[in-house]
Amino acid sequence: MSLLSDLINLNLSETTDKIIAEYIWIGGSGLDLRSKARTLPGPVSDPSELPKWNYDGSSTGRAPGEDSEVILYPQAIFKDPFRRGSNILVICDAYTPA
Repeated sequence: MSLLSDLINLNLSETTDKIIAEYIWIGGSGLDLRSKARTLPGPVSDPSELPKWNYDGSSTGRAPGEDSEVILYPQAIFKDPFRRGSNILVICDAYTPA
């Protein structure tokens, strides 16, 4: 196939062992989805292999302004149908520290 055809059809070659993990969680209102992505050194097969992550919950209504850290706990992994390859979608629980 031509390069243009490959790009249009998202047939991107795998030129690295690194993957993109898109962490996904339910927003503070309970009605929206939030996400952010990180690069990992290689493929992952179990959520326990993934690092916890955090975000500032004050901007989403999830946590008060003075102590607004929210921790993301990976719970499930799915193949990323948009980025394809070994990239993954990570469904997370979101908790404010006690």
